[in-house]
Amino acid sequence: MRRLPVYILVDVSYSMQGGPIQGVQSGVEFLVSELRKNPHALETVYLSLVTFSTNAETLVPLTELMDFQTPQLAVSGMTSLGEGLELVAVKSELEVTKSSPTQKGDWKPLVFIMTDGEPTDNWRNGLSIFESKKWGVVVACAAGDGANTSVLQEITPNVVKLNTADEASIVEFFKWVSSSIGVSSTKVETSGVEASGIDDLPKPPSCINLVK
Repeated sequence: MRRLPVYILVDVSYSMQGGPIQGVQSGVEFLVSELRKNPHALETVYLSLVTFSTNAETLVPLTELMDFQTPQLAVSGMTSLGEGLELVAVKSELEVTKSSPTQKGDWKPLVFIMTDGEPTDNWRNGLSIFESKKWGVVVACAAGDGANTSVLQEITPNVVKLNTADEASIVEFFKWVSSSIGVSSTKVETSGVEASGIDDLPKPPSCINLVK
């Protein structure tokens, strides 16, 4: 079976306290619940949750949907985005099955990134490691006006912005992520075609703006 790996990389620095972190908590729980209703996602999607604050941490390694348990999220520290990118790259190298002469490997991983702030580490070092791997669609979300969209655009051309980093808006983002993963899993299952850009994903709701 060819798996569709999905990495969710979330900022849990101190600025995410209150509504924002609760939005991530509720959003991830909703995402998992909705994807479990999708037979194509159940067959293909494996999900990982990685967080970054002063340090990056894998809270859930790449896990089958039915076995995924959303951990309790807590905020602390700074915004080491580069360390988060590096950790996702390192974990994907270990967790994603590569193609060989005798079998096809996993589909290229999808990556969804959310941050509400400015990186506090040397993020380009982490980006260079992240860019050395092969990805499917990478989407970065700038939650509120404190997020640096220029940095995110160096990571991926697929950048979206929430006008406010409140709980409701963040939940809406994760609902859209859930739909995007569902559509991607259906494509690979039914036609063997991978999503290659944001145009292959469902149109975002009105509270999520594409950054040009």
